[in-house]
Amino acid sequence: MKVLVDTSVWSQALRRGESESDPRERELRELLREGRVVLMGPIRQELLSGIRVESQYKQLRGKLRAFGDVGLEREDYEEAARCFNRCRSAGVQGGSVDFLICAVAMRRKLAVFTGDNDFKYYAKVLGFPLHEVRIALR
Repeated sequence: MKVLVDTSVWSQALRRGESESDPRERELRELLREGRVVLMGPIRQELLSGIRVESQYKQLRGKLRAFGDVGLEREDYEEAARCFNRCRSAGVQGGSVDFLICAVAMRRKLAVFTGDNDFKYYAKVLGFPLHEVRIALR
């Protein structure tokens, strides 16, 4: 199964670099090696936003260009609104990008790999799979 990697995992890995101690970073490297990572435009935008040094921005942009984006369609936005409504009815709050991630994962049958605990609540209400770290600490 392909895995939609959330901003929180990417950000952690990009900040720390080549850390061997963090299980999420090791898992991301393994998913990359397996060719299972999927990216979408709003996550790409979040990762590139706020970089003050132009050379760092260009370097990261270049690395991220190795990944194509999941094409977003009208139905993804409609499903994101439906996800918002379903979660809100269940007492679960979230942001627009989070629900767009949920909708894309559901429509494309992707697992979501995230460090954001809110996704546990979204997944419980909406029924999409979360990707968990498979690699034990060494």
